[in-house]
Amino acid sequence: MSMSAFMLFTIIFGFPLNILTIVCTAKYKKLRSHLNYILVNLAVANLVVICFGSTTAFYSFSQMYFSLGTLACKIEGFTATLGGMVSLWSLAVVAFERFLVICKPMGSFSFRESHAVMGCIFTWVIGFMAAVPPLLGWSRYIPEGLQCSCGPDWYTVNNKWNNESYVLFMFCFCFGFPLAVIVFSYGRLLLTLHAVAQQQKESESTQKAEREVSRMVVVMILAYCLCWGPYTIFACFAAASPGYSFHPLAASLPAFFAKSATIYNPVIYVFMNRQVGPIINYMARYFAMEKAHVKYIVTILWCPFYGTTVDQAFLLIYHCHMT
Repeated sequence: MSMSAFMLFTIIFGFPLNILTIVCTAKYKKLRSHLNYILVNLAVANLVVICFGSTTAFYSFSQMYFSLGTLACKIEGFTATLGGMVSLWSLAVVAFERFLVICKPMGSFSFRESHAVMGCIFTWVIGFMAAVPPLLGWSRYIPEGLQCSCGPDWYTVNNKWNNESYVLFMFCFCFGFPLAVIVFSYGRLLLTLHAVAQQQKESESTQKAEREVSRMVVVMILAYCLCWGPYTIFACFAAASPGYSFHPLAASLPAFFAKSATIYNPVIYVFMNRQVGPIINYMARYFAMEKAHVKYIVTILWCPFYGTTVDQAFLLIYHCHMT
């Protein structure tokens, strides 16, 4: 019943958090900026996992077995995998978009609405590429762990590399590569901010901003690894250790870490600071007092976390170029 209680916890807290993200963005025009499209996309993906994966798992754990049949197992496995992969890749797109806007590796490149929409579409294409194959015979969706929730078959081996190749694909393309994008993008952001901070060593606020952004980046990367690392490690170990007898609870826990991302993501990326009003006032004073070069870096990087609108960030960029 503890597993059922955990699933209920993710539903009760994850559903309103992600709904609130979508509603606030739809209601307030200033939040409907290009850089926030991917955050709404992330919330939608989380809701897919909650509505189809977490709710089904909650019901099944309350019954102590998966009682809904083979078709429902496939639907749950497909939707949970789809939403999970879209969510995972959305985090990579968030990092890469901010890298493009802040570090400007493409010179005068202007991030437009079409680019934001393409980023969202890209995540769903990748999600379907990862979730559809088990329905077509490349691996399959089966009850896992305690037999109360469904996911890809990580256990069956020696079947002409059918499952092993799918595990390898998921590890490289749906965990390793997005993690590399996140680490690279935020690493470049930190280097850019550090270079500015070195030029303004006398500014305590600049040094403080560098420390706080560094901590925020560490939190984001650790949260990514915490949510998806256990599932990835378990899948790879299961594929590489045919015949190994897993304890049902140990086989179920990695999926719980992955489903908990529906809570971690909106908290980290949207609601990390609950005092939105004071933060906006602070950013306004920050705009008036500090040099704009470091300001627009911090503002764009933090705007989704602290409720600061991206419009303010672009005002800072404009001010920087004007000075």
